[in-house]
Amino acid sequence: MHATADRYDVVVIGVGGMGSATTYHLAERGLDVVGLERYDVPHTMGSSHGITRIIRRAYYEHPSYIPLVERAYDLWDRLADETGRDVIHRTGSIDAGPEDNVVFEGSLRSCEEHDIPHEVLTSAEVSERFPGYDLPEGHKALYQPDGGFVVPEQAIVGHVEAAQAAGAEVRARERVLDWEPTPDEGVRVETDRDTYEADAMVLAAGAWNYKFTDALEGLAVPERQVLGWFQPDRPATFDPDTFPVWNLKVPEGRFYGLPVYDVPGFKIGKYHHRDEKVDPDEYDREPNREDERLLREVTANYFPEAAGPTMRLATCMFTNSPDEHFILDTLPDHPQVAVGAGFSGHGFKFASVIGEILADLAADGETDHPIEMFGLDRFDDA
Repeated sequence: MHATADRYDVVVIGVGGMGSATTYHLAERGLDVVGLERYDVPHTMGSSHGITRIIRRAYYEHPSYIPLVERAYDLWDRLADETGRDVIHRTGSIDAGPEDNVVFEGSLRSCEEHDIPHEVLTSAEVSERFPGYDLPEGHKALYQPDGGFVVPEQAIVGHVEAAQAAGAEVRARERVLDWEPTPDEGVRVETDRDTYEADAMVLAAGAWNYKFTDALEGLAVPERQVLGWFQPDRPATFDPDTFPVWNLKVPEGRFYGLPVYDVPGFKIGKYHHRDEKVDPDEYDREPNREDERLLREVTANYFPEAAGPTMRLATCMFTNSPDEHFILDTLPDHPQVAVGAGFSGHGFKFASVIGEILADLAADGETDHPIEMFGLDRFDDA
């Protein structure tokens, strides 16, 4: 692709976790790219915020994610080296539940299939090694020492700064209103400030993606999510050096959490918090007492020393696909448009490699990464 004075190689819609990484990878290849962000860089209106986001090599969702998460680790480390930003921290990870539940069983299977170092621990062994945990008797836990967290705000800023250093334009506070294909198989994008033309486009607008293409209608559904931070009785017990990130299946649901970092509180969330499908432009962004109660009760039950005063509550969004696997593809009727959507609450850890994949799809129409299971055509018979 070749840019002209008034036409870009690629326009990226959304400069959050996925869009910032995509903009970086495109610019790094020498392409003329512009990233358009409706809000600030970074911002708290979508899904790419929350101070800490889990990354783990043990991947119970499906073993096919393992090659991608391995590449994501490499790219996060590279971004940290290139920018000097503290974007990734290794704390170890715990995936725990009944022995026959997917959280434990799936994590064990992924480690065994891909020769990932791990240990299987009983509930008592977890508590002995990591005193902040008080898991149910009979639960099994998989401990993987390379698990940890990515710092989303630092990651986005790092990707944007690196993209700008490579020649990319990034424009915040500019809302995309519409887009259309051009007669020469490019795209024209209209915003509330200007009009842009490009040879290709990437849709990386998170919860807003479905508003830009009918192809995602019903396949990338936003859901209200709430996170809580509670002050531990002994904060040192929940320090990143002594407390692994975790995923846990208990009778109350499937929960996840992280150590104290940058906010004086232990962090906890529930997958599909209260099952509230929402319009990203019209939902209750203010956490309420019921949100807090749900998170506090589970904290008190399984991490009792962390159930002190509330330090922070925040809303964000999941954008769920029907099978909760990612959507990484080009649009069937417009192959010049690449889409990253439906990350279903477990996507941010992959942002570094998703950016590489979307850059491949925009620039070349294909990628060497194993993304066969993430195509739009899997929903054709649904």
